[in-house]
Amino acid sequence: MTPAANLPEEVEHGLARYRTMLTIRYFEETVCAAAVAGRIRGPVHPYIGEEAIATGVCAALRRDDYVASTHRGHGHAIGKGADPAAMMLELYGRVGGLCGGKGGSMHVADFSIGMLGANGVIGDGVTMSLGAIQGSRLLGRDVVAAAFIGDGGMNRGPVLEALNWAKTFRLPVLFVCEDNRYSASTHSRSVTAGPGFTARAAGFGLPAEMVDGNDVIEVERAARTMVEQLRAGAGPMFLHALTYRIGGHLAQDAAPYRPKEELARRSPLDPLTRIETWLAHHGIETHTLEAERAAVRESIATAERAAQAADFPPAASVFADIQDIGAPQWGA
Repeated sequence: MTPAANLPEEVEHGLARYRTMLTIRYFEETVCAAAVAGRIRGPVHPYIGEEAIATGVCAALRRDDYVASTHRGHGHAIGKGADPAAMMLELYGRVGGLCGGKGGSMHVADFSIGMLGANGVIGDGVTMSLGAIQGSRLLGRDVVAAAFIGDGGMNRGPVLEALNWAKTFRLPVLFVCEDNRYSASTHSRSVTAGPGFTARAAGFGLPAEMVDGNDVIEVERAARTMVEQLRAGAGPMFLHALTYRIGGHLAQDAAPYRPKEELARRSPLDPLTRIETWLAHHGIETHTLEAERAAVRESIATAERAAQAADFPPAASVFADIQDIGAPQWGA
């Protein structure tokens, strides 16, 4: 094995991506178990099986670039650099959470790293990215945005409006379709007309590319090329990442609507298995991968223990973070 201190840059980057993907996977497995056990309240939509997309795309972004997320947003937050310990506090509704323990799973946000937030309204995250980018353009900033959307969201009106608006005003937005084949419990192809999402984006004049969303190396390569072009003024682009949601739509969803044969075919395509194979091919031995897994697993377990022991927000905090500027004035 190549000594850790002298790894080729390509392999060091591969290990870094592996750590990020492991962090997403173990975070999701932990919060899903907590949700099923009733320790975390509210819906939790796991990102298990899609880790390569958030990891690869966010690796191509700068810290001040924006990410607009979906209801399945934990992976996007971690990929962009959010602190998993603060995220755990948030999901547990405790003091110290990213949003003060008041946002929960579907509203995780961290503006300090450009994470605009998860969004429970299907397709609305992309419109938020347009507003953020147009505001940044007025301020003279050269930031770009990655707007994540699922295959189900591609059939929503706001997404089509966003594609049109971004192209009309040549906004530097990378639309990333995470095509996990299912819109909740419905196979997306059964409710989607036309030749596909790439063709749909191309119909609005956006350069579009399809990638293997389970291959983090391929995702990052495509995302880096597109982000460089966005920053150079090329206008919006579309990345169609094919993947598969290993778990159910929700933590409590056993996904009985999926045939066992389908799951069996998809299991070998697990993005973690793919990057482990790549790392082994580049000289990383099994015990190194095991050590990485153990370290990340313990860090997530430590974060959960801290979250369980943390205090709930004080009652007075319910009156904070409430908009009063421009609020309606009610007469007597």
